[in-house]
Amino acid sequence: MDGGNQSGDSEFLLMGLSEIPEQQQILFWMFLSMYLVAVVGNVLIILAIGSDSRLHTPMYFFLANLSLTDLFFVTNTIPKMLVNLQSQNKAISYTGCLTQLYFLVSLVALDNLILAAMAYDRYVAICHPLHYVTAMSPQLCILLLILCWALSILYGLIHTLLMTRVTFCGSRKIHYIFCEMYVLLRLACSNTQINHMVLIATGCFIFLTPLGFMIMSYVRIVRAILRIPSATGKYKTFSTCASHLAVVSLFYGTLGMVYLQPLHTYSMKDSVATVMYAVVTPMMNPFIYSLRNKDMHGALGRFLLGKAFQRST
Repeated sequence: MDGGNQSGDSEFLLMGLSEIPEQQQILFWMFLSMYLVAVVGNVLIILAIGSDSRLHTPMYFFLANLSLTDLFFVTNTIPKMLVNLQSQNKAISYTGCLTQLYFLVSLVALDNLILAAMAYDRYVAICHPLHYVTAMSPQLCILLLILCWALSILYGLIHTLLMTRVTFCGSRKIHYIFCEMYVLLRLACSNTQINHMVLIATGCFIFLTPLGFMIMSYVRIVRAILRIPSATGKYKTFSTCASHLAVVSLFYGTLGMVYLQPLHTYSMKDSVATVMYAVVTPMMNPFIYSLRNKDMHGALGRFLLGKAFQRST
C-alpha cells in the first residue's frame, strides 16, 4: 500500500473512532440506533408531506427534499462504518473512498443550498405575503431545486476529480468514520496547494454566499416581525421560521467546528464534531421540524392512522 494511488488494488483503512473491541460494540449499537432514528424520521417526513395535500406548499416541498438529502447523507457513511465496527477488515478501496467522498461533499453542499432556498421562502412569506403565491410559484421552486442539485453535483465533481491527482504514500490509516476531505489531504505526500485553493474558493461560494444570504433574509424578517403591533402576532410569525433557524444554526455550528480551522491543526479530536454534522444533524432535523409544527403533527398523525386503518381492514 505504499505507492501512488493509481493502482486498482489501492486501499485505505477506516479505523473509526476507537480500536478497542468493547468500545466498538458500544459505538456499533449507538450508531445503529442513530441511523435507524434518522432513516425512520426522514422517511416519515417525506411520506407525510407527500400524502397530505395541505402540505403541498413551497416550504414543505423544500423540507421534503431536505429530508431526502439527509437520508442519502447518512446512508452514504453509516452502513459502511457499522460493517467496519463488526469486522476485522477495515479496508475501503480507493474507488470506494472517492465515491464516498463525492457523495459526502455533494450532499453537504446540497443541504446548505436547500436551507438557503428555504430561507428565501420564509423571507417572501413574511416580508412580502401578498406576493407569496406568485413569487414562490411551483415552477420557481422546481427551478431553485434543480439549481441546488446542479451546483452541489458540480461542487462534488470538482473536489473528487482534484483528489484523483493526489498521491498517497506511507500509512493509509484513516482515524475517522468515513473518507473525509481534510483527512485525505493530510495523508497526501504530493503537492495539494491546488486542492486547498479550490477548496477555499468554492467553499466561499457554496457555503459563505448562501450563509450571507440567509443572514440578510433573517435581518429583514426580524425587522418585519418587529413592525407587527401585537405580541401574539410577533410570536405567531416568528414561529413559522423558528424551526428553519434552529436547523441552520445546528448545521453551520457543527460544520464550523470541523472546517473553520487551518488544515495543519486538524486532528482526531475533530471526530466528535464530524459525528455531530454527519449523524446527529440529519437525525435531529425531523424532530426540530415536527416538534412544534401543528401542520406536521396533523400530517404525521393522519398518515400513521391511515396506514393503521388500512392494516385493520
